[in-house]
Amino acid sequence: MMDLISCYSQYSVQIAESSSCSSYTPVSTSCIVSPNLIPSIQTTVCSVYKTTLSSGDHHLITVTWHRTATAQGLQINSADDPTPFRLNTHSGLFRKKKGTKLFQINDSKFEIHYDLSSAQYGAGAEPVDGYYVLVTINSEVGLVIGDLTEESTVKKLKSHKQIGKFSLISRREHFSGNTLYSTKAQFADTGSFHDILIRCTGDNEGLKYPVLQVCIDKRVVIRVKRLQWNFRGNQTIFLDGLLVDLMWDVHDWFFNPDPGTGSGSGRAVFMFRTRSGLDSRLWLEEKVVKSGDDQKKGFSFVIYATKS
Repeated sequence: MMDLISCYSQYSVQIAESSSCSSYTPVSTSCIVSPNLIPSIQTTVCSVYKTTLSSGDHHLITVTWHRTATAQGLQINSADDPTPFRLNTHSGLFRKKKGTKLFQINDSKFEIHYDLSSAQYGAGAEPVDGYYVLVTINSEVGLVIGDLTEESTVKKLKSHKQIGKFSLISRREHFSGNTLYSTKAQFADTGSFHDILIRCTGDNEGLKYPVLQVCIDKRVVIRVKRLQWNFRGNQTIFLDGLLVDLMWDVHDWFFNPDPGTGSGSGRAVFMFRTRSGLDSRLWLEEKVVKSGDDQKKGFSFVIYATKS
């Protein structure tokens, strides 16, 4: 039996080969999912952007979209001030889907310009098109998300002489429902968006033991057998010329049952993170979520999955 670090390093070199680490197997087969299966519902999307202004000042801006059966909204806050700007975009409650918000954080003047009046949300918490959110810091554009083809957005951009640099450094998505999760992620600023599908199969599908599959662009990149025994683990895959660490923790699915029903309703965590070099050191969830000083090490993508 190989030790964990040796096994981990071997996977980082070639994910298409099997090895003697039998708890999970890197594979390269097509991902087949029945069209009758409906993925879990995405309830929250939280993105952290790093903005660098022309003065050299850095700011971390967090944009959170949330959606439930009765409410839907947006909140924005800076790492320098935890008090967020909140917007309830539920059609029955929200009256103003377009406007501007001004506030002061320390010595910086923030302005948020938004237009969600034509936003299209699809099945998730985050709009897919028909919207924009623009954040300026001291009259310099610090962040723009949404559609840039809108005439009003272009005018707002042109009205500012300086546009800072911004990049997405981490993203968290929350899902609730069954054990099928479907989403998209971009692991590099110049890379493509990749389809990510995570699926846990079980007794109801004729399997003796639960099996976890992670698929990227309809290809199975890992398959974890006997998941109740291998409820935590990590793997390294290649994507867009990058090394991407993948970690899963589904302990609470099996060992933290709901007191009322006795069924496993805990939260599982799946984490992807880009890195450079062949550093074999493992990384922790806390470093991903609290990525202030850790942001230089790469982009992180976290999926929180609650099984009902």
